This record gives sequence, structure tokens and C-alpha cells, in this order.
Amino acid sequence: IIPLIVYIEQGQRRIPVQYAKRVIGRRMMGGQSTYLPIKVNTAGVIPIIFASALLYFPAQLAVFFPGVGWVQAVAGALASGWINWILNVVLIVFFAYFYTSMVFNPDETADNLKKQGGFIPGVRPGKATAAYIKNALNKITLPSAIFLALIAIVPSVVFSFTGNQLIQSFGGTSVLIMVGVVLDSLAK
Repeated sequence: IIPLIVYIEQGQRRIPVQYAKRVIGRRMMGGQSTYLPIKVNTAGVIPIIFASALLYFPAQLAVFFPGVGWVQAVAGALASGWINWILNVVLIVFFAYFYTSMVFNPDETADNLKKQGGFIPGVRPGKATAAYIKNALNKITLPSAIFLALIAIVPSVVFSFTGNQLIQSFGGTSVLIMVGVVLDSLAK
């Protein structure tokens, strides 16, 4: 699983960008071709954390209100089992899109490209560039969100069928965090 996590964490969608030639004084500037890197897993581990926090909130309420039966029943249903797994997947996908939209602003990126004289070949500068970047971002966020959901859910599912404590204590989210920290440390 570690090589798969490294592959997804290092993966990026490279959008080609060209810069127009400009004459500044006597010198010719620009005219170069580069790319705009968009990480495949833009949201990182944050969607898993948000989803877990929401799903375990009823369990926290159940601790404060031990005499209320329906709170105990809801907390028990959401704490583990297939309802937990389905809601976890749905919330992770939702928060992956939500957090990606908060972190990466396609309109701002398109404006910066336009101000610097850059453009995506075949795409008009401005709103069309922002729409193109947003479309590319949406296309790579879904596989990333599904990957995060699998990393979070599979250890719980395997534990429920096998009862192996090692799988539960050393789950996919902790491996994802450890690999992310190592990759960030090596990058600096």
C-alpha cells in the first residue's frame, strides 16, 4: 500500500502553459513553455479527518447524555458497521471536493496567468481558462477522493471480518499520514 500512496501523493496533472513574447527595453522576454502542476490529492488527509469528526460526534454526545436511549442508538449505529462505512465514503468524497475548492481557486489562477502573459494553448484567457482548470480539478478530485475513502474504510472492513487487532491499530489513515510526512520531509 505504501508505493500506491507514494504514487498518488506525488501524482499531478500538468496543464501546459505558454507565455507570450514581450519586448522589454532591448531584450526579448518570455516565449517559454511550462506547465501548471495540480496535485492529484489536493485535499490531503483533511477529508478523512473531517468525516471522522462528524461521524464520531454522536458518540461524544452519547457520553454526555447516557440516559437518552435514541442518542445511544444513533451513536452505536454510526460508530461502526456498514452505516459507518457508507457515510464515511460519502463524507470523504464530499469533503475532498469541498476542501479542494477552498484551497485551490481556479479563477485566481486564471487571473494570475492572464496578468503574467500566460495562456493555456487552445483555451481563451479569463473565464474559459478558469473553467478549463476547474474541469481538470474536478476530474482528478474524484479518483483522489475514492482513493482516500478506500484508505480509510478498507482497514475497518478487514478488521470486522478478521478481528486482527494489528489492522485496526495500524490503519490506512495512519500510513497515509506517515508517508505524507516522509515525502514532505524529503522534499525540503
